[in-house]
Amino acid sequence: MVKVLVVDDSVLIRQLLSEILSSDPEIQVVGTAADPFIAREKIKLLNPDVITLDIEMPKMDGITFLKNLMRLRPMPVVMVSTLTQAGALVTLDALEIGAVDYISKHELEGSNVASDICAKIKTAATVKVNAFDPDRFTQKSKIRAIDKDVKLSDKIIAIGASTGGTEAIKDVLLRLPGQMSPIVITQHIPGAFSASYAQRLDRECQMNVVQATDGMKITPGYAYLAPGDRHLLFQQGPKGLVCRLGDGPLVNRHKPSVECMFDSLRETHNGKIISIILTGMGADGAVAMKRLKDAGHTCIVQDENSSVVWGMPGAAYELGVVTETTPLLKIPDAILAALKKKP
Repeated sequence: MVKVLVVDDSVLIRQLLSEILSSDPEIQVVGTAADPFIAREKIKLLNPDVITLDIEMPKMDGITFLKNLMRLRPMPVVMVSTLTQAGALVTLDALEIGAVDYISKHELEGSNVASDICAKIKTAATVKVNAFDPDRFTQKSKIRAIDKDVKLSDKIIAIGASTGGTEAIKDVLLRLPGQMSPIVITQHIPGAFSASYAQRLDRECQMNVVQATDGMKITPGYAYLAPGDRHLLFQQGPKGLVCRLGDGPLVNRHKPSVECMFDSLRETHNGKIISIILTGMGADGAVAMKRLKDAGHTCIVQDENSSVVWGMPGAAYELGVVTETTPLLKIPDAILAALKKKP
């Protein structure tokens, strides 16, 4: 049984979220709190396995409370966010600090979302969280990229991720040089968040990072992030490979889908593909990675110990299609090694 404390200043949100979570027999809402000070006392009293935390609250904002909590009593936290520009920026801050995942307030009013929300809570309960280190937090963006010359080729790198992926992707890109083969990325993220996420990566990484647009040409030195509400697909144009954005149905319950990106790249790219699956809940991308492996492409997954959730990489590993299983911080080296490898 997963014990949850719901922290939100809105009576309606506390009620909605409590009802959704209580519908799952494996979850028990042990209490609610209207502000961080009440939450602090209830955490001591009720010892929850997971807390849901609103970002905007009276007396103390959610980010300040999260920093204090992760420094003094690290535990799994799922943020409750608004689908706005401001909500996106603060949610990304929360994930950097150590929040496991997030739920949008928009989801609470939708239909057929209870199972997804409950799955996020149950997954969060299994995650081992680390204490918040302010020094590491402020120094992370100053990491020096691997200082190596990369010979450009027709190879392309494709990265897929979900839960825990926003930070995992950044950990990889921060360590890669600016001039290298292009990277395409599918991260399960809301449409309202993806532009802010791409801009943040672009500010901090050596490579140019952009949110993909329809018809955008794939160019070395750039990383292309799928918009949060479109599949990232590809087409061979007169001047090479270009991005195509697909508004088709969900695939593996996601749009964008890693499977769609992998399959489209396999069908359209004339050179070798280095496919990578990072931390994430579910199995999106695993079967498509098998098709890449069968076609002779490189397949790398993040190892279990460094993954927030070893769902997606674990699913690929269990299919027996993985070229290499690698700790997160070793993946940049694995990418560069694969780029140097002769076809």
